[in-house]
Formats: sequence, C-alpha cells, structure tokens
Amino acid sequence: MSSPVVAGHEQTLENMEVESDEQDWSLVPTVDESRTAWLSKPPMERFISILDQLDSKVEKLRKDALMLQEKKDFLAMSVDVLKNNEYLTGLNENEREEISCYVQRISGRLSTVELSVCTVRDRAQEDSLHHINSLIDALISSSDPVVSRMRCQQFLNACSTADTSTYSDLDQALCSDKKFESVLLGCTLDDQKTIKKRLQALLAYLTQQTIVH
Repeated sequence: MSSPVVAGHEQTLENMEVESDEQDWSLVPTVDESRTAWLSKPPMERFISILDQLDSKVEKLRKDALMLQEKKDFLAMSVDVLKNNEYLTGLNENEREEISCYVQRISGRLSTVELSVCTVRDRAQEDSLHHINSLIDALISSSDPVVSRMRCQQFLNACSTADTSTYSDLDQALCSDKKFESVLLGCTLDDQKTIKKRLQALLAYLTQQTIVH
C-alpha cells in the first residue's frame, strides 16, 4: 500500500502547472485535473516541466528589473548633468536656490526607488567597474558639454569600435579611449553591456546640449 504522504505528493504533482504567459502573471502552480496529457507524464518529467516554466519567468523578471534599473540610472544621470549645466550661472541667487531645491526633491524621490539585480563579480571586476563609473561620473560633472561629448564618444568607441550606425560622421574622426577600453575589458560582459547603454544615453543627451550651444 502506498504511503498517504507519498501518494498525496504524487497527486499534487500531477495537478500542478504554472500559469501561461497569456494569463495573469503568477509563480504559484495551478490545479488542473482535466489535463489527461499532463497526468500521463512521468513524475520527473512533470517536475522538469514546472521548473522550466518557473525558470523562464525568473529570467524575464531579471530582464525587466535590469530595464527598470537602466531607466533609473538614466534619470539619475540627467539630474547630475542638469546640476552642472553652465546656464545655471546666468540665474540670480534666488533662482539658483529654487532650482537646487527642486533638483534635491527629484533626487530624493528617485532615491526611494530601490532596484537590485546582482551580477557575480570577482574583486578585480569590482575594481574595474568602480574605475569605469568614476570616469563616467567625471564626464557628467564637466562644465564643458563639447569636451564632454567628445570624451563620451571616445568612451563609446572603446565599447564598440565597429558600431558606427548612429554617429558615423563623428565616430570616424575620433579614436577610442585606450585607457577606458583597457579598464572596460576587466568588467563582466553584463556590466560592459550596461556601460555601453549608459554611454549611448549620455551621448544622446550631450549631443542635444551641444546643438543648443
């Protein structure tokens, strides 16, 4: 005679299925006793099928979270660039104070959004990423948009010297930053992709600033 506990687990497994992508997003297996094809599968195959579906949903969740993280980083970068805009010097003290308070309020609200998708890095990769972020932060804090744009283009060329589809005229006139490229190669592949997207967004913003000038 089968053990009641084992039999109970077997029946639960027979009736478990993860919600499809077309239905409500849920990681909780559902009960469906009408699927004879599902019930005819061996227990191991049923487990694997459920886990495969869960694995796909976890991967999608990671991608969605990374996209949100990129959006947050872009907003933070935009605020930092605005804080260092040279046109602020043309405002009087009261106007600058008002702008500063507004910027702080936006930064404070942005800081309430916490997103974290962990990337496994060793110590050397952590140091490389920190170095890259420092170089980009220095670029953002520069008061000269023309120089910043040129440097940003050189950084971006270091990420992908073959991709000249967006700014082809200027790309050909500028070489990549070898120091940046060397440090970049020490980062993980995921970090390299994120850095490239961050630089592309920054370059687009700085290009608009340059055109205004």
